Amino acid sequence: MPKEFGRSARVSSQMQKELALILQRDIDDSRLGFITINEVIVSKDLAAAKIYFTVLNSDDLGKKNHIKWLNELAPMIRHLLAKKMQLRHISELKFLYDDSFDTGMRVSELLSDVNKEIPAENNENETQ
Repeated sequence: MPKEFGRSARVSSQMQKELALILQRDIDDSRLGFITINEVIVSKDLAAAKIYFTVLNSDDLGKKNHIKWLNELAPMIRHLLAKKMQLRHISELKFLYDDSFDTGMRVSELLSDVNKEIPAENNENETQ
């Protein structure tokens, strides 16, 4: 029976914590805004890691720029990560923007618009 919380999941969790600290404390790049690491997915062999992040108050161009900048900084971030994690090999890092928050906000806006329209329609039906 497979373990519920295998090695790759433990490494992903620890990597997420360490990356958040590295981006907050160790990276001095004025181009980068407030970045949140949402999820880290590490391959079974720990060779590659996909890092999903969001940026506070950023438009589409800003999101694309952050992806580019973080992937340019990936070798340096990987080096800093290697110092903090006790692994023989550190995964290749690939940064990807996580648009689930933006999608959730859009769905929330649509639902609130629908809720505003429904009472207006109910009032019209009651008066007829």
